[in-house]
Amino acid sequence: MTSNSAAPAVVFDVDGTLVDSERYGHRVAFNEALAAFGLPYVWDEATYGRLLATAGGRQRLRTFLLSQGHAEGEADELAGRLHEDKTARFIELCRQGRVPARPGVEQLLDGCAQTGSTIAVATTGTRDWVAPLLERNFGLQRFHLLVTGSEVPRRKPASDVYDEVLRQLPVERPGDVVAVEDSANGLAAASAAGVPCVIVVNDYTRQEDFSGAELVVDGFREATVWQGCAELLEDGAVTAATLAGLCHRTDPPR
Repeated sequence: MTSNSAAPAVVFDVDGTLVDSERYGHRVAFNEALAAFGLPYVWDEATYGRLLATAGGRQRLRTFLLSQGHAEGEADELAGRLHEDKTARFIELCRQGRVPARPGVEQLLDGCAQTGSTIAVATTGTRDWVAPLLERNFGLQRFHLLVTGSEVPRRKPASDVYDEVLRQLPVERPGDVVAVEDSANGLAAASAAGVPCVIVVNDYTRQEDFSGAELVVDGFREATVWQGCAELLEDGAVTAATLAGLCHRTDPPR
């Protein structure tokens, strides 16, 4: 890929970005697992929003169990079993189509494809649930590259998943890629790899600090390649044309 003529690569996060998975998937599966184990805990949306400050489902469970007075050894063992059960439940929710795409994502993916953009995924979710979720909602054939937490040693905010994407994509430099994320952890991961980042917030992340993002917007819109940045800024939504315009930068991300 050259900085003047080649189409950009657009790299999407999954949880909270492409799909509304936290509200309708992970939280539901966590609660089902807690109930199946006979534990007297229910994570409502406000509680779950606070728990998202801890990255990783197993660690999130462990931190929560410790806060409820479980001994460290018990919390470690129980968190592992709960997380295994929760993951199986979440995969089934994905296969049933109960974890929806965010509104406008389908149109944006279509718009990116129309520009000839390479479409990739960079997530620290594990492949065992990411693949069926993407297949059910979009079809895996839409994505030229899928890199998950199963292939890298460290989760976001570490840059590992973006480093691996850059290693595999035929790009000359990180500025030939644009990331689409929903969280400060995702922004930090992309920025650490030198990749410009657009943030599309959701209800769980809109209060986070997104300093350094190229653009912060509330949601996706029907993406057509002829819509420009001025309309995007006025309407507060991401279009394929804007994503393409953020690539091939000569200056580093702010």
